[in-house]
Amino acid sequence: MRKTWGDKRYYSLNYFLREKFGEKIFKISLDAGFTCPNRDGKISKGGCIFCSERGSGDFAGTRKDIVEQFYEVKEIMNKKWKEGKYIGYFQAYTNTYAPADVLRERYNSILELDDVVGIAIATRPDCLDNEVFEVLEEINRKTYLWVELGLQTIHEKTAKIINRGYELDVYINAVKELKKRNIEVVTHVILGLPGETKEDMLKTVDFVANTETQGIKLHLLHLMEGTRMVELYNRGELKFLEMDEYVNLITESIQRLPENMVIHRLTGDSPRNLLIGPMWSLKKWEVLNAIDARLIEIDGWQGKNYLENREISKLFNKPQ
Repeated sequence: MRKTWGDKRYYSLNYFLREKFGEKIFKISLDAGFTCPNRDGKISKGGCIFCSERGSGDFAGTRKDIVEQFYEVKEIMNKKWKEGKYIGYFQAYTNTYAPADVLRERYNSILELDDVVGIAIATRPDCLDNEVFEVLEEINRKTYLWVELGLQTIHEKTAKIINRGYELDVYINAVKELKKRNIEVVTHVILGLPGETKEDMLKTVDFVANTETQGIKLHLLHLMEGTRMVELYNRGELKFLEMDEYVNLITESIQRLPENMVIHRLTGDSPRNLLIGPMWSLKKWEVLNAIDARLIEIDGWQGKNYLENREISKLFNKPQ
C-alpha cells in the first residue's frame, strides 16, 4: 500500500523535524576549526579525493569564532524564514577529531544559545574513541543529537581509489558503539564514485538500509576545482552521471530503504565557482522535482522494495 509523508513519497528530514518539534527547524552549518586525520598526516596528507579545501564544509560559516558563525548564518536564514528553531550542524572536516575537553566546549557553546534544540556532528568512523563516546553520551543526555558517518561506499576497491583511509569493519564497529549508547546515526553515501556500476551503488544502499540506523544522506558525486579527483577526470577515468540516470538511481534507492529511515539528502551541493561537473547539479530544485515526478510516474515510495537482509543486520547487533 502506497505511503506518503506529507507531500513526499519518502521520509524527508524536513518532515521528520516538523513532526518531532512541531515547527520549522533550520540547520546552521558550522566550521568548528578542526582538521582531519586524512589531511594532517595521521592517515594521509591528501584527504579523500572528492573533498574540497573546506573539508566538505563549503556552505558552513566562515572560519571564525563558532558562536559568531552561528549568528552570521542564522541572520541569512532569517531573511527568508522568520520563525523556527535551530540545530547546530558541525559540518566541516572531522568534528570528533580533537581532545575531549575541546569537543565538549565547542558543542556546548552552541547548545547554550537561544532556540537551539540540538546538534548534528559529521565525522569519520575511525575518529570515535572511548573519550569521544563519553562526550557524545553526555550531549545525547542533554539534547537531541545525531552523528553523521562518512561511509560513501561499502566496496573496498572504491574506498582505496577515493583514499577513504579505513575499512568497512571500522564503520560497522562505530555504528554498533553509537547504537549501544542510543545515539542516532546518519550515514553518507556517494553515488557515481569512480568505477562503480549501478549494481555496486545499490549494494551500498541495501547495506545501509539494513543497519537499523536512523538516517541516510544520498549524495551525487560532483567534481570541484582543487580536489585530488581532478587528476582522475583529466586522465579520463571519471564519468559523470547524467541527470536522468541519477534520478532513476535515486528513485530505486528510495524504494529500497526502510520506511522509518529518514532521508536527509537526495543530491549534492557545490559552490558554482568551484564546480567542474556535472553542471546540471546546480539545478537543485529541478533535480528534486524530477525525483518526485519519477516516483509518481512509477508509483514508487520509500520502503516499497525494501528487503530485510539478516546477514547484514546481524553485523550490527552482535552481543558485545
